[in-house]
Amino acid sequence: MTVVAYALAVVLNLFIVYIGVNFMFRPYSAAAGYGVPATQDRAYLEIKGVRDATFGVAGLAVLVFAGAHAEAWYMLAVTLAPLGDTLIVLRHGGTKAVAFGIHFATAMVMLVSAGLLFAV
Repeated sequence: MTVVAYALAVVLNLFIVYIGVNFMFRPYSAAAGYGVPATQDRAYLEIKGVRDATFGVAGLAVLVFAGAHAEAWYMLAVTLAPLGDTLIVLRHGGTKAVAFGIHFATAMVMLVSAGLLFAV
């Protein structure tokens, strides 16, 4: 179970780094994939990218330097982001499929990851 817990945490952190990089370099297509297409405000999309990438790098740093228990708390705390994303997509005309199939599902996987890390 330890390998699965660590692997899932690493994958989730690398995935949010990837999303962040997408928002920095391909902000409009990344916004469309997020569920709320944007045609303006490139700077704000790039800011989102920097923040997302930072979440991922911080998560990897916590895992490497503070361990599984600290990473579990980190995962639990940052689960607020995809839960908030779910609400944003729903409030701004995105589809329920994207809101729940991507953002809410991500939050649930993060909670599973936190649970596995707490068990390590």
